[in-house]
Amino acid sequence: MDMSRCDLLYLDGGWRLPARPAAAIPIISPVTEAVIGSVARGSGLDVDIAVAAARGAFPSFAATSPSERIHLLKRILTLLEERFEDLAQAICHEMGSAIGFVRASQVPFGLAHIRAAIEVLADFRFIKEQGTTAIAKEAIGVCGLITPWNWPLYQITAKVAPALAAGCTIVLKPSELSPFSAHLFAQIMHDAGTPPGVFNMVTGTGEDVGAAIASHSDIDMISITGSTRAGVLVAQAAAPTVKRVTQELGGKSPNILLDDADWARVVSLGVAAAFRNVGQSCSAPTRMLVPVKRLREVEELAASAAATMTVGDPLNEATVLGPLANLNQFDKVQDMIRIGIAEGAKLVCGGPGRPEDLSKGYFVKPTIFSEVRSGMRIAQEEIFGPVLCLIPYQDEDEAIRIANDTVYGLGSHVQSGNIQRARRVAGKIRAGQVHINHPAWDGFAAFGGYKQSGNGREYGVFGLEEYLETKAILGFFPG
Repeated sequence: MDMSRCDLLYLDGGWRLPARPAAAIPIISPVTEAVIGSVARGSGLDVDIAVAAARGAFPSFAATSPSERIHLLKRILTLLEERFEDLAQAICHEMGSAIGFVRASQVPFGLAHIRAAIEVLADFRFIKEQGTTAIAKEAIGVCGLITPWNWPLYQITAKVAPALAAGCTIVLKPSELSPFSAHLFAQIMHDAGTPPGVFNMVTGTGEDVGAAIASHSDIDMISITGSTRAGVLVAQAAAPTVKRVTQELGGKSPNILLDDADWARVVSLGVAAAFRNVGQSCSAPTRMLVPVKRLREVEELAASAAATMTVGDPLNEATVLGPLANLNQFDKVQDMIRIGIAEGAKLVCGGPGRPEDLSKGYFVKPTIFSEVRSGMRIAQEEIFGPVLCLIPYQDEDEAIRIANDTVYGLGSHVQSGNIQRARRVAGKIRAGQVHINHPAWDGFAAFGGYKQSGNGREYGVFGLEEYLETKAILGFFPG
C-alpha cells in the first residue's frame, strides 16, 4: 500500500472509493511543511455504508466464542509485530514524532492494548451467578470510534481491541491529520481475516464524518478521544439517539513535588513526562507544583533537563523532540507562550519562535515558566506542546488545592520519599489516574477522567466493560 495516497475507505471487507467524489485532504509534513500525501474525504454517505455493513455483521460476530475472538486478536497482533517498522515510519512521517520515541512508546504501547485485550478476554466471565439470577454481559452493538492525531496507533488499538473482544462491530474514524498509520492498521485488520463488516474505516473531517457517526441512529455507542470541545459536540449530536458515549478528553495534569521528594530524580523525570511526545499528550503533567522554598533549585534542575533534549529531525535517532504535529497546534502553542510572558510568568528557558538552527517546520523550543499563578491562562488551559509551568505552593493543603484547581481531571502525579504520605495526597486529587514516584506504565490500569476530562474508562477489563451491556436473567439458576 502506498502511504502517500490514502484515497480509499475500508468498507465491508474491502477498499472502496468514497461514495461522493470530493477533493482529497492534503497531508502536510510537520518537518518540511510540504504536502506528502492525501487522504480520502469521506462523507455521511460512506458512514451509512459502513454502519449498514457493521449492523449486518453484528449478529454473527457477537455470537462468536471468546476463543474465536482471541484467535482473531492474536492474528492482528502477529501482523502488527511483523509490520512494526512500517508503522513506526508512518507515525514519524505523519505527525513528526521522534523515531526513537515511536519505536519505544508509540508502537509498543499500541501493541500492548491488543495483548491486554487477549489476556482480559481469556479470563472474563460473560455470565455470573447471583443467587437464582444470571448477570449476563453482552456486546453493546455497532460502535463508532473516533481517534486523535497525537497517539494514532495507540488510540486506535485502545478502542478497537476491547470492542472486538466484546463482540462488537466497528466504524472507525481516525484523524485526517495522521492517516498513514490508520491505513496500515486497516490493511492489517483485512490481512488478519477480520470478517467483512466487523471493521470499517471512514476517513474525513470531524464536521462531516465525525458528526455523521455521532448522530447515526444505527450506532449503539461512541468512543471518542479528543479535545473537550470535540467531546461536547459529539455528545450533543449523539443525545437524540440516546446512545452510550464515552469520552477521553483534555487535561491539565498536576505533578506535586512534596518537600521530601528526591529532587535530582523527580524534576528531570517530571520534565521528561511533561515533554513526552512533544507535550502532545492529554495526560501530560504540565503543572509542576513546587514548595516555594525549593523553587529556585527546581528552576535550575528543570532548565538543565530541558537543555539535554535535542530538537530536530524526527528521523534522526538522537532527536528527543521532533516538531509539533500540525500548523494549528504550532500556532496555538506559540500564542500560549506569548500569553505566558504577557501574564508575567518568569521565563526560565525556551520562549517564542523556532529553535535558532531550524528555519522551517513546526518546531518549538522546550519552554519552562516559573512563578506561575494558578489563575493564569497557561496554568488553566491545555497547551498541548512542550510548555511546563512551575507553580509554587506554601504547604501540602495548598498543593492539593492547586492540583484540583482546574476544570480537568485526567492524570496526576505525586512525588514523595514517604509512600504513606504520597498515598494520602493521591487520595485527595480529583483525577482518574494518579502516578506515585513515576511508576512504569500499566496497560491494565483504568484510564479516563473526572470533570471535563470525560467519562468512561479505557484499558484492561475497564475498557472491555465499556463495550458491554448488562442483562439480568431472573430464574436462570432455579433454586
